[in-house]
Amino acid sequence: MPKTKKGPDSPPKPKKEKVEIDRLALEKELWAEGYERIAGVDEVGRGCMFGDVVAAAVILPTGLKIEGIDDSKKLSEKKRDELYDLITEEAVAIGIGRVNAETIDRINIKQASRLAMKMAVEALNAEVQALLVDAETIQVDLPQRAIIKGDSLSQSIGAASIIAKVTRDRLCAGEWERDYPGYGIAVHKGYGTAAHRERILELGISPLHRQSFLVKMKAEYEQLR
Repeated sequence: MPKTKKGPDSPPKPKKEKVEIDRLALEKELWAEGYERIAGVDEVGRGCMFGDVVAAAVILPTGLKIEGIDDSKKLSEKKRDELYDLITEEAVAIGIGRVNAETIDRINIKQASRLAMKMAVEALNAEVQALLVDAETIQVDLPQRAIIKGDSLSQSIGAASIIAKVTRDRLCAGEWERDYPGYGIAVHKGYGTAAHRERILELGISPLHRQSFLVKMKAEYEQLR
């Protein structure tokens, strides 16, 4: 059946109302239960072929709301940097955990991500009473909630996502780019882009590449030689 064209007097379609997410809802539940020092925990770099997986744990003051915090992947680099500075200024405590490529190859990326999160929590220089964690469970003796898509739903987890992302991106643009030039780490941040794969086939696999992620590429590189 042919589609009927709308006449000039056809009423416009109603616009969908944007649902505003209360990114403090999870924190409010814990505050109501008597927990004041709540740390959000998240990691970045799980899917990379190069470098550490980096996690952050962030405790923000009770009741503080920071506009703009979201999943770090949804934010521009400029916005992440602005929020990084603001979170760093306002946070009660920030902890960073890093697990290197060698360990990732030895214990697998999932366990390495959990380990980095555990290290981040243990690096906090303040008492923490409860955790909100992005889709994982951490082996620490603290009450915790694993929240699917937590970096979009919780301000604390979103803050941890931003701190971890900016920390890792700066490693890519600074130390790692300097120590392993030619791979383009500052640009693709270690992810498996076509350009990154091309450079691996030209230069080989560096000590900071995750060997377990590159079994097929290693064989291909050796054939080219």
